[in-house]
Amino acid sequence: QVRLVESGGGLVQAGGSLRLSCAASGRTFSSYGMGWFRQAPGKEREFVAAIRWSGGRTYYQESVKGRFTISRDNAKTTVYLQMNSLKPEDTAVYYCAASEVGLVMVAVGYAYWGQGTQVTVSS
Repeated sequence: QVRLVESGGGLVQAGGSLRLSCAASGRTFSSYGMGWFRQAPGKEREFVAAIRWSGGRTYYQESVKGRFTISRDNAKTTVYLQMNSLKPEDTAVYYCAASEVGLVMVAVGYAYWGQGTQVTVSS
């Protein structure tokens, strides 16, 4: 069992930055692939970014490439999502997730989820 707790969300103006954190506890964090997803009102949950257990390989949704960076610190059992040049369309609840499969870009590949943190970008 893995418990995930996100933090760092908030209200920011367009063009601004936020850094989300996801603290993990439970089973060996370093063996899991980690991902970030988001869900806007009235829309389905969508993939944002993922990182392999070793941190050596990452993958991003096309719309966030060059603006968002996923990273992890296995010693601190924490994964981060640095979000720069934020746009109003980035407004959503952001979820952290852990996968036993590895580098996964679909929600069904993740067995554990956090409760989410709200990110609101004003225009």
